[in-house]
Amino acid sequence: MTTQERDDVLSALRSAVDQIKRTMHPALIPEVGTNIVYAIPGARTPMDVAAVEGRIVRARGRPTPVGHVAFGASDHVARIVLTAMKFDPGTRSAANIRYSPELIDLMEDLFLEVCSFDRGQEPPGTKTMDWGVAFCCRAGVPDVIFDTGAVGKEAMVRILGEDPRQVATVIGTISSRVSRNSRSEGPEATT
Repeated sequence: MTTQERDDVLSALRSAVDQIKRTMHPALIPEVGTNIVYAIPGARTPMDVAAVEGRIVRARGRPTPVGHVAFGASDHVARIVLTAMKFDPGTRSAANIRYSPELIDLMEDLFLEVCSFDRGQEPPGTKTMDWGVAFCCRAGVPDVIFDTGAVGKEAMVRILGEDPRQVATVIGTISSRVSRNSRSEGPEATT
């Protein structure tokens, strides 16, 4: 991987983070924060995956990156992409957002392919993201992977795509629906 290729990954991810700052509804940010990642072609470790240092959090009612975009800045979301790439090397980007049954319904209404896994079924000695993502990718990589959480583990939605622009666009589309629903139905439509 050349320096130029790594710089291109960082540049594309920075652009997607800017898009998220403009378009993401803050209600989609989970308690643990959101991260968006982008892997180099053929990535093998989290050091081959660029992410936002410290994640994206809600600050003053807006999505706010805590740090800069850098390689090795995520382990959790990076493992999602690394596992998905074993099934489809073209799936090089992912982001996590808050879970709610209403959001899953909305994503299905948008014709996104959705898959879920149950953390309670995770085999001993495995890492949740490695096992859960692989469980959902057996028949192809879906657009969305979610779980409803477990004791001490927040329920979460993961959006996957070829590049961070695609992932940020999906988040923006979901956000516009959440904004529209919250105006017409009240705040419960966003949680």
